Amino acid sequence: MAKESMKAREVKRAKLVAKYAKKREELKAAGDYEGLQKLPKNASPVRLHNRCKLTGRPKGYMRQFGISRINFREMAHNGLIPGVTKASW
Repeated sequence: MAKESMKAREVKRAKLVAKYAKKREELKAAGDYEGLQKLPKNASPVRLHNRCKLTGRPKGYMRQFGISRINFREMAHNGLIPGVTKASW
């Protein structure tokens, strides 16, 4: 499990990105790069990192399900994810 502080930091970044999204778009359209630089660093969407919704693991994230590969595997074996079955041939 990821530290709670790391999860909280990601949530905080996501809120900042949402808050400044419209302003960033306007500044980019106007070509005002100095204005963009005055925005907070964490307001940039590039700084966001996907994390597992269950454990907060930053690596091995599966976008389609929003969880890490490890949790995906366990949940699939237990039949908790609809439409997902173990392949056999």
